[in-house]
This record gives sequence, C-alpha cells and structure tokens, in this order.
Amino acid sequence: MSNDSTLRITAQLREWIAGAAPGARLPSTRSLVAEHQASPVTVQKVLRALTAQGLIESRPGVGTFVRAVRTARPADYGWQTAALGSPQAPLRPVSTAMRSAPNDVIAFHSGYPDRELLPERLVRAALARAARSDAALSPPPAAGLPELQSWFAHELRASTPVGVTPPATSDVIVLPGSQSGLSSVFRALVGSGQPLLVESPTYWGAILAAAQAGVRVVPVPSGPEGPDPEELARAFDETGARLFYAQPNYANPTGAQWSANVGAQVLDVVRRHGAFLVEDDWAHDFGITTDATPLAVHDDSGHVVYLRSLTKSVSPGIRVAAMIARGPARDRILAARGAESMYVSGVLQAAAFDVVTQPGWQTHLRGLRHQLQARRDLLVSSLREYAPLAHVEHVPRGGLNLWARLPDGTDVGQLVRDCEAEGVIVAAGDEWFPAEPAGPYIRLNYAGPNPGAFQEGARILGRVLERR
Repeated sequence: MSNDSTLRITAQLREWIAGAAPGARLPSTRSLVAEHQASPVTVQKVLRALTAQGLIESRPGVGTFVRAVRTARPADYGWQTAALGSPQAPLRPVSTAMRSAPNDVIAFHSGYPDRELLPERLVRAALARAARSDAALSPPPAAGLPELQSWFAHELRASTPVGVTPPATSDVIVLPGSQSGLSSVFRALVGSGQPLLVESPTYWGAILAAAQAGVRVVPVPSGPEGPDPEELARAFDETGARLFYAQPNYANPTGAQWSANVGAQVLDVVRRHGAFLVEDDWAHDFGITTDATPLAVHDDSGHVVYLRSLTKSVSPGIRVAAMIARGPARDRILAARGAESMYVSGVLQAAAFDVVTQPGWQTHLRGLRHQLQARRDLLVSSLREYAPLAHVEHVPRGGLNLWARLPDGTDVGQLVRDCEAEGVIVAAGDEWFPAEPAGPYIRLNYAGPNPGAFQEGARILGRVLERR
C-alpha cells in the first residue's frame, strides 16, 4: 500500500482514539484491514506507530486498547529539607572549567588540554595491555601499585640536591586524581573549623575541597613571583594555621611560577611555624620556557606534602595522581583515603605506569612543550591586537592558562554571558578567589581546541569589552 494509505489510516484511527474512552478496545486487525481496504502489513505499521506515540497499548492474546492517560503526580521532596538541615558549607555550582561545549563555539574555558595534545597512541596501547594483565582482576595495595609508587618517588628523587634525603617508595600514596587527595589532606591535617592558608587567587577545586571539609579558608595574596613571605608569616601568626596550600609552578589560574628565592623563604616560614605546605604540582609536565622544580626536593623533614597528577598530561580518562608525605602525616592521610576509597583501580594505575615508562613519553613531552608555546604566543598576540582591554599582566612560563585583567568596573558575569551569546566561552575569574575578587578577571585556556579560532575569539572578546 502507498504511504498515502498509511497516513489516511493513521489520521482516522487517531480521530477514533480521541473520541474513545481510556481502555476502549480497538477493532481487530482483520476488521481494520477490511474497513480500510488495506494490507495487514500497512495496518500493523500504523498500530506500531500509534503504540510508539503512547496512544494505544497491545496486550498479547487479548487485543489492542486505547491507552489511559496517566497524569504524573509531582514528586514531593519537601521532607528532605527538614531531614538534611542547612548545608555545612555553601553549595557551589560546577566550575565553568568543567563545562562541556558544542563544537561550534570557541572554547577558552576548559580546564583540560585538547585531545590532540595528549599521547593518544600511548594511552590506547597501555589500556589494552593493562586490560590483559593481572591488574584487571586483582585488587591493588591500598597505597598503590609498588611500581607506580616507585616511579613517582623517583621523579622527585632525580631532582633532590645532595645532602637532602630523597623520598622513599613507601612515602607515596596513589590517588584517583589530585582533587581527591586535596579533600583527604584537608580533612586529615587541618580539620573542621580550623584555618587553612591558601594563595589568592588559587585553584577553584582546592576552594571547593576546603569548603566540603569544613575548614576555614584564609587567603594570602600571591603574584607572578609567588606570595610575599612576610605576608605569609603574618597570616600564620594571626590565625594559628598549620597548613598552607600553594602551586609554586605554573599556578592555576595565573600561570605564576615562584622564584627560587621566594620558594626558599616560604619553606623557611613554614618550618619556623611547625606547619605543612601542600604543594600542588598539577602542571609539572607543562613547562614551556622553564622546567618545574618542586619545592619538595628541598624538604626531608615532612613539612611538604607533595601532589603530582597525571590526569591532564596523560589523559582525563586515566585519573591517577600521587601524594608524597612522610611520618605520621602520611598515616593520617592514608587512613582518610581508606575511608573514602579503598584503592585506585589497578587497571588505571597499570596503564598510567605503562605510558610514563614508554620511550615515546619523553618524545611526547618535548613536542608538547613546543605546541603549548605556539598556542600561548598565538593567544597572547591575538589579545594584544584585538582585545587590548583584556590585559595579560604575566605571560606564563608554563601551564595551560592566561589570566587577564579587565577594566575596573567591568561586570564580569555580563561579559561572560555576552561572549557566550556570540559563540565564545570564557571563565569568569571570580571562582578562583577564596574571598572577594581583587578585581575583574577572566581565565583563558590556550591549550583548548581549535587554535585556528583564537584570533576570532579575541576579536569577539574585544568587541564585547568595547561595548561595556
């Protein structure tokens, strides 16, 4: 039968159904074939379409019936308001850096490098080998696979100066990403209600982890060369804090790298106050014109708790990081980790170890350095030409991001919305400040997709700024 017959029968049956009571039985297929002078195939096709539309339902061995319209009763979750009470910490929305974006926009907001900057061939081969290994079926030790622990320890050991005792393999705790490690260390070493010193601005995830741990965040201003050691000492004295969270190399969001002198002074302040420094070395593999030298290599008395992540440099699909801590602090952190997650997937650990021990890994990192430099320089020059009102105060020597200061009085939220309306997504700088923002800023990721669109993105940003 023709398509016209199908449409005609469908229209007539829909009209009949509209006038019938819920649960009314439709004529049999044989009766419909005879009535409409159609083939059984055409009638069955119409009935299947009406069933898919939710208008009728078939009961095998009984017949076909008009489906009763069921009005969904709105769910009532009001009881949970009383049961849960007020949240211990303000609920923050998901960071802009975690948003997914369609392919037709210019995405400057992401917190991750573009796929073409990842060692895809190494990752796929490593996952295939890990899936065939014993790691696919066996639980790993709570602190991590010994070979991966050893690799993380060796990475620090290779840079440890003479006279400083390097970390041991047993000092390493493998984590399912550094974000999880931050949550554990804040709970284990700070405690609810106690002060935590952090650079300002700083990584939004650390601010979130601190809020969820219930600690009291105290901002310490930090610039392109790092925090002022005297300001840090004053913050320790005034608050009685025992932990300082910082990113000495290629900080997120500013890209700042501490000078050797500032690093030494900060370590001295931490030691004098009998405190801990949590060193987040998330961008270790993203040096451009310098290398990342961790402060942890200068400490062998347990003052530095060191975090190193492979999530961004190997693959977001392989969330593996490590924390290196010594003494009772390590025991407390490991206990906190056990309460949250008994161990990290052995398959992911095996794959991560496979990638970073392949000869191609070092080749990849050398190429990555050049790719990041080209992208960074392209975005910097594009902003200077097309969006001079977005002033980049510091061109980073590594990392993934530019930190741009906007003119005083800029409504950053409105700017972000206006840019997105024109196909450009940028991240407002407010979420990187643990207290009030020090000014209007945006963060731009130069490691994101489609660098060929950087100039156009800068043009759009410049137009929006000029209209403010």
